[in-house]
Amino acid sequence: MTSVIHDTFVIQRSYQATPARVFAAFASPEAKNSWGDSAEAGPAPGSEAEFDFRVGGRERFSHVYQGTTYRYDALYYDIVPDQRIIYCYEMYAGEARISVSVATIEFAKDGDGTALTVTEQGVYLDGIDGDQAPALRKGGTEEMLDGLTGYLARTAS
Repeated sequence: MTSVIHDTFVIQRSYQATPARVFAAFASPEAKNSWGDSAEAGPAPGSEAEFDFRVGGRERFSHVYQGTTYRYDALYYDIVPDQRIIYCYEMYAGEARISVSVATIEFAKDGDGTALTVTEQGVYLDGIDGDQAPALRKGGTEEMLDGLTGYLARTAS
């Protein structure tokens, strides 16, 4: 049986770092890998990662979580340095596509820091992740942004 769940979430965070520094944490594979990875997930055996941060570029990786291989495949549509990133991505569990999303990350100067806003519009397919898929995706995004908080604190000069 086919089904779709549509959902939009918005997450706002404040960081004690300039927009250029916060943006740079998304633009470098070394930086992003240090804050975006889950401690509970490991790379999928034999998988190759790709990180081509430019308009028309792709970001791809696979990982294993609780015995299931998940694959992330993104395409960057709009990048304005220190201001915004817009991309679409698909998520797979094994060979099954579980979602398609469009995401916007906005960086705004806020005093001496940055106000970051993540807006994601997702379509979750065929109940593969269950009825809680939107809440799980938002929670995962919040965990990654927590990792960004730690990264920015560790790398402060």
